[in-house]
Amino acid sequence: MPETLTPDEVKKRFGQMFSDRLITMIDESAGKARIIEMCTAQGPVEWDAVNRWRAGGIVERIDVHGNWLIMDTLIGEKEVSFGPVSTVTGGQALKAVKVKNGIVETSWVGIAGASIGIGACLPQAKGVIRTEYEGTMELGGSSEVNVKIYTPEMRHLIIGMDDTDSNEKGATWSLGMRLGLKMPDAIFLQHKIIQLNHHAPHKTTNCTSTAVSFAVPPNKVSACVKFAEDFIADETVSDQTSMAVYCGLEIPPEVMRFGIRAKEIVLTIEEAEETARKASVQLKEVTGPRGKIGALAAIGCFELGLLSAGLMEDFREYAPTQTREAKRD
Repeated sequence: MPETLTPDEVKKRFGQMFSDRLITMIDESAGKARIIEMCTAQGPVEWDAVNRWRAGGIVERIDVHGNWLIMDTLIGEKEVSFGPVSTVTGGQALKAVKVKNGIVETSWVGIAGASIGIGACLPQAKGVIRTEYEGTMELGGSSEVNVKIYTPEMRHLIIGMDDTDSNEKGATWSLGMRLGLKMPDAIFLQHKIIQLNHHAPHKTTNCTSTAVSFAVPPNKVSACVKFAEDFIADETVSDQTSMAVYCGLEIPPEVMRFGIRAKEIVLTIEEAEETARKASVQLKEVTGPRGKIGALAAIGCFELGLLSAGLMEDFREYAPTQTREAKRD
């Protein structure tokens, strides 16, 4: 029979480890999950990412952002394979994600030194409810360890906003950061500053919009959206402020295209409204409609990395330089 330990019991048995937080966000309509691990150092994150990608299973994508490991996975179960690694070199894999009654069950296997990561580190991270150990609890050496880690089901919520400032006062990026830090009943994940077409006729100095993302319990999503709307209404200095709301793990392609176009051409409120309607993104007038364009573009550009903060010409100039450097080497 599996032995079950709480995070405090794991810490007492194995000592203080290095995982700070574990978040499991679910999009059941898409059959996908996003798992975020926050660690105290980047090295273990990079090593885990390579090993989990190698092992396959239900993992579809892995990104490393500093000390964060972000995995996009299927919901379900698949066999894993450690490939060239063995009990001598170690390995680690995620083989299943299941959701029931608001709880996410993730199933992990680790061999050799990697067994410490899934047997002692992750189980004591903030956000973990409990861990079940199947078979041995001897970690490291040549051991193979199988565990099931239980965490609360969360949703991925993105709030985009624009036209909150004036030429004399305010900054949309700052308002977004304050919203992220003050949002109740949610975990603040990311803040993005989105550079838009600087030839837009109604821009302020930088012509940027902003989006912030959160991990939110399913029953708190509506309350978080209402808090955001009220907060933005209280903090804006513009009479044309709007916000966009998207709850899901994958940005709709048409919204992403809209965001990229907003970097190069002047779009209309009507185009924003039509794109949002087709993609099931909520657009809300807070004090006026003009901010809908930038608010929707902020969601469209949210996962474009450095391109979020730049214009297309920045990358047309940058990419050839990198190519020349690579050829010279």
